[in-house]
Amino acid sequence: MTRPRAASERFVAQLPTRTRSRVEVIYSPILEIRPLPISVDTDGVRGLIFTSANGVNAAIAQGLSRDMPAFCVGPATTGTAKRAGWQAQMAGATAEELVAYLLKHRPESPLLHLRGEHSRGNIASRLTESGLTVREQPVYQQRLLPLTSEAAAAADGDTPVIAPLFSPRTARQFADIWAGSAPLWLAAISEATAESLYSLDYARLKIVKEPTPKKMQKAVKKLVEHAMRVEGGETTY
Repeated sequence: MTRPRAASERFVAQLPTRTRSRVEVIYSPILEIRPLPISVDTDGVRGLIFTSANGVNAAIAQGLSRDMPAFCVGPATTGTAKRAGWQAQMAGATAEELVAYLLKHRPESPLLHLRGEHSRGNIASRLTESGLTVREQPVYQQRLLPLTSEAAAAADGDTPVIAPLFSPRTARQFADIWAGSAPLWLAAISEATAESLYSLDYARLKIVKEPTPKKMQKAVKKLVEHAMRVEGGETTY
């Protein structure tokens, strides 16, 4: 599991019991989320944009007011914002869908997009150019990490390894640091995520049709079944 530990544990916990029983789970986060030492100014802001739960968590840490709407990407981010007390609504499953939604409905602005240092989609600039004023502020950093010694040992073995990748940046990092000989079975949350993985020598790459945790869990379940049928024996991920 390549996501930060807490997110990885939530993902694994939601897998079918039979799937979990057939694999050895190795936690090897290759991205570490750290809050930036900044202060967020929401003066005049009429709503927030969250494209990840990390942005929501940063807003919580900043003690930002819940008395404004939050426009979110994906069910996980939306759920995190709702549980924190925001009037959160899912405005799409991707950044593209979010932009289209906001341009169609044109909520009161300015809006503030709280994001990581590295982000895709140019959400704030595209919306502002289209007449919906949006500011943006990085509130957390995403530090790249190497594989853990346990993950590196699995990579050098002959047991099939299943690696779910949840973002283009983590996929690029995984492609850069993977040097193993183990049979590799990959799940990518989007086409953009898959792009960096094509250079790897993998047994199978499955790209989910919708970028949601449920679709990724279903993909992992299928990969476990296929890998055990083709390779036999125990599988790690």
